[in-house]
Amino acid sequence: MTEIKKNTVATVHYTGTLPDSGEEFDSSLGREPLTFLVGQKQMIPGFERELMGANAGDKVEFTLSAKDAYGEHNPEAVQKVPLDMFGDIKPEIGMTLMTDLGPIRVSEVGDDSTVTVDFNHALAGKSLTFNVEVVEVREATEGEISHGHVHGPGDVHEQKSEKTCNDDGCC
Repeated sequence: MTEIKKNTVATVHYTGTLPDSGEEFDSSLGREPLTFLVGQKQMIPGFERELMGANAGDKVEFTLSAKDAYGEHNPEAVQKVPLDMFGDIKPEIGMTLMTDLGPIRVSEVGDDSTVTVDFNHALAGKSLTFNVEVVEVREATEGEISHGHVHGPGDVHEQKSEKTCNDDGCC
């Protein structure tokens, strides 16, 4: 039986909750399980660490500190920007927008033609609890390891002689 370790492909169902309130922030239940290549920094740091050594069929529960999840909240990542930077978009508190620098959340719309935006991840600064069921674990193929991500059924991408990915994100 293959256990979760570096360069294995893990398939899991998970539910993430905030330990203080029990509020669910994400879950794979009711949809396809999450599949990822272990050791490629595709997951938050503590998630992989807590699953190391688990086998298919195992159920694992763990709580991660903010540091091992999405990091501490960085006050320097909260900035006031001019309202006119939004163009035709009317910013509203709680709105998330994608920028060249990544997602931003609107945290305040000022009376002075400024908008306060937060570049922190929405879960930064929070501890997170995960309930995980390991569905499957397998050894990664050489193609997956060299490309740094999981391939689809039949590992069709491994047959390519070129070891780089296209602009569309697929090998």
